[in-house]
Amino acid sequence: MPPKNEVSNSFDWMVVKPSLEEELTLERSIRSIEDCDNVDVLSQLCVAMARQQWHQGKLLKQAVGHIALLDAVLSGGEQKP
Repeated sequence: MPPKNEVSNSFDWMVVKPSLEEELTLERSIRSIEDCDNVDVLSQLCVAMARQQWHQGKLLKQAVGHIALLDAVLSGGEQKP
């Protein structure tokens, strides 16, 4: 619960705050991709990332919908079809 003088934003949980270790790991991965000269490897990577992005997008959409439904139930709201 936020302090009384602080405004609460119900979407604060959506802010991504990576740790330093996570940022460095990401940067290492990015540099590895940038340094790759093999077109076949880069093509395979792009295909894998496109599939993963689609799957994660679908999962995220379902999760947000489920969270919204739970929030509505907890706050006494009605579910809209």
